[in-house]
Amino acid sequence: MGQHECDAFHGIVDLHALTVTDRPGVLGTSTLELAATLFAVGLDPEVATVFVQSHVPEHAQLGWVMECTVSYGELSRMTQFKDKSAKREADFVSAGLFTYPALQAADILLYDADEVPVGEDQRQHIEITRDIAMRFNGRFGDTFVVPKIVTPRAGAKVTDLQEPTAKMSKSSNTDAGIVYMLDEPAAILKKFKRAVTDSDGEVRFDRAEKPGVSNLIEILAACTSRSPQQVAAEYTQYGPLKADAGEAVVEILAPIQHRYHELMGDKAELSRLLRTGAEKARAVASATLERTYSNIGLLSPE
Repeated sequence: MGQHECDAFHGIVDLHALTVTDRPGVLGTSTLELAATLFAVGLDPEVATVFVQSHVPEHAQLGWVMECTVSYGELSRMTQFKDKSAKREADFVSAGLFTYPALQAADILLYDADEVPVGEDQRQHIEITRDIAMRFNGRFGDTFVVPKIVTPRAGAKVTDLQEPTAKMSKSSNTDAGIVYMLDEPAAILKKFKRAVTDSDGEVRFDRAEKPGVSNLIEILAACTSRSPQQVAAEYTQYGPLKADAGEAVVEILAPIQHRYHELMGDKAELSRLLRTGAEKARAVASATLERTYSNIGLLSPE
């Protein structure tokens, strides 16, 4: 469902970002940039609730309750923690990265979410959120809505154009396989032209056997509202597929980039929209936290 068919909550999770950065100026700027991006892609601040995580203290408060509900063993089995901590090797790995799924569970459960749209890489985190909610409800009575996982038909996992078995991510070793929202058209087309495929030359959708080609097919399918199978049937060569996928991304990003720059030109208005979003979010989150504390049996200050 879209933002006009349901109560949609969109959090900019700056507290989670503390697990990977400690540069204050960068974090604040990035928060505004992400807010501008969310509004630019079409979120309506009059309809959807868009807020900054740290502006709603109930997230951190419920996050601690979630940490006390999930087990060490469950957190240690999370593949994202294993992958990210392994990449950092000798670098500092914070405990926050380990307990990340507990705070993420709080992010979701605070808003009585019925559905959580999620990519394949985050499915395990939503599954543990469901487990935490059911465990808590079993111990303390009905408190949380157990959310359903909703995965889009196409684009659930966009992979790196240079390493198509890995998620497209800012943590990749090179920018060559990453398409950024604000990339210039020429840069986007160049990245798609150089996208890694394979040597057999057959265009077909098969994630296991043809990850590079399948990634291009899924991107083009998502941009043109078609199924991967429909897209694959239209091509016999990699070159045209790469070119059309790149052009489709350029076309879909053009109005978004224009709107983004308009929004970034008025940071005071952006901040106002985020304050309003935080007020709306707190109205829901505070009620959930109060219900949680009451069911646990914590002493009320009143």
